[in-house]
Amino acid sequence: MGKLYLVATPIGNLEDISTRALRILSEVNLIAAEDTRRTGRLLKHYGIKTRLISYHDHNKSEQIDSIIQELENGDIAIVSDAGTPVLNDPGYELVNAALDAGIQVSPIPGPSSPVAALIASGLASDSFLYLGYIPRKVVDRKERLQSVKELPYTLIFLETPQRLLDSLSELLEILGDREICVAREITKLHEEFFRGQIPEAIEHYSGKKIKGEITLIISGKIVTTDVWSEDMMISELRRIAYQGQSASTVSKQMAEVSGWPRRDIYNLLTQIRLEENSENESG
Repeated sequence: MGKLYLVATPIGNLEDISTRALRILSEVNLIAAEDTRRTGRLLKHYGIKTRLISYHDHNKSEQIDSIIQELENGDIAIVSDAGTPVLNDPGYELVNAALDAGIQVSPIPGPSSPVAALIASGLASDSFLYLGYIPRKVVDRKERLQSVKELPYTLIFLETPQRLLDSLSELLEILGDREICVAREITKLHEEFFRGQIPEAIEHYSGKKIKGEITLIISGKIVTTDVWSEDMMISELRRIAYQGQSASTVSKQMAEVSGWPRRDIYNLLTQIRLEENSENESG
């Protein structure tokens, strides 16, 4: 009985693939790909001639049984159109069918757009919730966002360029004014990370022709019993303004205990430091 390998492939830059992944793709009897054209370009780039078949949402019910049968003759690799398979693609059903059949399943880790966007976002990465694509239908979108609005975890969504502005508007309406990172075309030539508040993201993308794969990283709800007053915040920021920490670090730490948005704390601390520097120079 063969083994089913879950092989992560590049999300943009073809150099982002491990030597182990390349070896597995060249050694298995068969590669089941969500997008055979895209995977075919990757295989051609590295001179890999392994047989390739299509496995995606529209043919999975017909393909699963034949792939399980093929596994009786040797190893098979499954790849998504890009990134880590089984995350938001039909690989889940194949993995479960393989496990039910007593077949060993082995991951070959590598690129993942949700993780890549999260670690570059500047938002909290110690606890997060990956939610896949924001639903297409308005009613479903609102229901999904309502279900997570009270959670303290960083939220990760995927979105298409065509629906980005609509989704940003609904994020603002339901979740409120939160910090967001819009990661677009990660690892590709036109890679972009927009970091700011949701209204700023709406302004940034309004009127633009948006292209590419998009991942949204959104700050979780700040859980605090009392929101600090402005006088209380100013007093504390004046106390720690020159303790050697960066404004980014201070604003992140203070946001966790004060109930203030991190961006507001950052701006206020910057203003305090400028005013104190000006006073020192004039004195």
